[in-house]
Amino acid sequence: MKETYPYYIGGSAERPNSDLAVIDKYTGKTASRVALADGEAIDRAIAMAVDAAPAMATMAACDRREVLNHCVRRFTERSEELALALCVEAGKPIRDSRGEVSRLIDTFRIAAEEAVRIGGEVIPLDISSRAKGYTGMWKRVPIGPCSFISPFNFPLNLAAHKVAPAIAAGCPFVLKPASLTPVGAILIGEVLAETDLPAGAFSILPVGRDGAGAFTTDERLKLLSFTGSPAVGWALKAKAGKKKVVLELGGNAACIVDEDADLDDAVERILHGAFYQSGQSCISVQRIMIHEDVYDRFKERIVAGASALVMGDPKEESTFIGPMISEKEAARLESWIAAAKERGASVLCGGRREGAMLEATLLENAPDDLDVCAKEAFGPVAVLSSFSDYDDALAEVNRSDFGLQAGIFTRDIYKAHQAWDTLEVGGVVIGDVPSWRVDHMPYGGVKESGLGREGIRFAIEDMTEIRLLVLRTPQHKKGA
Repeated sequence: MKETYPYYIGGSAERPNSDLAVIDKYTGKTASRVALADGEAIDRAIAMAVDAAPAMATMAACDRREVLNHCVRRFTERSEELALALCVEAGKPIRDSRGEVSRLIDTFRIAAEEAVRIGGEVIPLDISSRAKGYTGMWKRVPIGPCSFISPFNFPLNLAAHKVAPAIAAGCPFVLKPASLTPVGAILIGEVLAETDLPAGAFSILPVGRDGAGAFTTDERLKLLSFTGSPAVGWALKAKAGKKKVVLELGGNAACIVDEDADLDDAVERILHGAFYQSGQSCISVQRIMIHEDVYDRFKERIVAGASALVMGDPKEESTFIGPMISEKEAARLESWIAAAKERGASVLCGGRREGAMLEATLLENAPDDLDVCAKEAFGPVAVLSSFSDYDDALAEVNRSDFGLQAGIFTRDIYKAHQAWDTLEVGGVVIGDVPSWRVDHMPYGGVKESGLGREGIRFAIEDMTEIRLLVLRTPQHKKGA
């Protein structure tokens, strides 16, 4: 990681200051410094995006594809650099960091493919006698300048899920990366600056939360895509005015383990889903519901597995549990565990904190109204409960303010379809954890979990408008 990084405004690097300290989340020491944008820079970036909109809209699909393919090549060449920067600024274990880099590359590769697939349709209009001689067709056109706000937990790939489809669709953009993890987005900017994107097409501006209002309220921006906490996301939507808003927010994802499940497989996958990158994912497994006939066997195996997870320096290859994003967040979750114990919950393993490090923790007998059950933990904590009736388990999944994804371990195809029909979530994963995602699928939630869908093709739909053409062929009378 370099000592300092610029920000990118209108496609060019600028270094007006080095005011934003980037903290190594494991050591707590300053690892780098990044330029911090002020209101004047944000206003200038938005103006440049507006000016770049015509050139982006008329850029040939093959040229947009080449920009994205260039990114794929360069991210591949710089993959270890990207992973190490991510490991430092986010505290993400190095193996998980490499995994996120591979997904960054996938996301840009998918976008390159979709850039030349943005089609339309011929639609017959002669549905009645008054419409004889009329034909219609529609195509998708770029919505215009877009505003993106990305989170700290996947600073590469969740920025990519906004940037890559915007380029594929022909939309200029301004991006505010999370101030806790800005370097990944700046590295994406370094690579974009090597391409032939029109001047002004992109800006990547680390900004303090207090100075980010224009990303939401400026009427020159035609779409706001935000990924982060529900409280912030819904507040931004209320201030966004007339622009389209896409929100990818939180969850407290549930996983059902039915009586016919392969327990060894379920334990292995749920351990990963609950504790991968210290549980700091909006689809991290938080509520685990196990059929009473297999509950004791499942509990014994998952407690043993969680207790064996290695916690420590994220730069070590053997580390599975690294630091949470801050000591403040780790202390918050520690207090939730303490509150659960006071209400009669049992700590099956973990529960201890040192600084930003919190052990992999499993609870049982936790009342449903506790924060650790009803809110988003966003850390390495999961709660076990048992059920006897499958319908009741599905109803319990739905008794949540959130609805992002759910996982079901069952071999019964009818129960699988019942879950798909019944669960109030954006996605149902059968035979795996709700934490599973591949980057071209439609991804998003309902209720407090947000609005709209990501996944490149689906993001492109939000970043484009349908434009209709109607063609009338005059009807000439015979003999005229």
